[in-house]
Amino acid sequence: MDPLSTLWETFFDTDSMREALPEMLTVGLPNTLILAVSAALLGSLLGMLLAIAGISRTRWLRWPARVYTDVFRGLPAAATILLIGVGLAPLGMEIWGPNPYPLGILALSLIAAAYIGEIFRAGIQSVEVAQLEGARALGFSWGEAMRLVIVPQGVRRVLPAWVNQLIALIKDSSLVYFLGLLASQRELFRIGQDYAANTGNQSALLLAGLFYLALTVPLTHAVNWIDRRLRQGRTVTVHPDDDGGPAALAGESALPRPNPTRKDPR
Repeated sequence: MDPLSTLWETFFDTDSMREALPEMLTVGLPNTLILAVSAALLGSLLGMLLAIAGISRTRWLRWPARVYTDVFRGLPAAATILLIGVGLAPLGMEIWGPNPYPLGILALSLIAAAYIGEIFRAGIQSVEVAQLEGARALGFSWGEAMRLVIVPQGVRRVLPAWVNQLIALIKDSSLVYFLGLLASQRELFRIGQDYAANTGNQSALLLAGLFYLALTVPLTHAVNWIDRRLRQGRTVTVHPDDDGGPAALAGESALPRPNPTRKDPR
């Protein structure tokens, strides 16, 4: 048999793809999105708490945050999913029954929080100190200045990195199959793997890969577009009559400043 024909039949068998397509659209794709989006939301919330704890002046908040980040960034994702999904399975059985999704989402969220926390922390610390000083001078408390001025600017600066982490979560969702999934719980990778194992043909697995590409490639281009927009809007505006107050970043400052070209109506 021609090797080229064999290769084509192994990876590009349209009949195998057509057979797997309905289940991937109705079962695999929704489950993959549920895992990724749920983990992204929970991981972002936990990550923000880690970021704030990581820059805290209180070492009893700062040190645990750093230990958590080091541990969950250092462990392989598969090991974390198995440790949580299998180790907490008896507790999960008592609460929600034989459904591995909650523990899978929890494991993915804990992993994502370690990375997102570092992303947010870097963004917050990149905001100029003058922004905080200016907010305090206007009467904001430290908490209000952080919540209304510093954190929004810091998050805006790291949006591309946050979207990159969402892309990683979409791909890591395929590891939840380690916990064992019912037919209605299978995500894209598991469906493709099952069809490949049953037929000995890899076309369905290749189709699952194409679905992942359809999800991640547009996000990758969105990251590049966001990054370009943020770079264009990050030009420092210098006014000749500045009196040494906080410098304003074009498109980023949340602090009011006088307009030097405005004439007094009197």
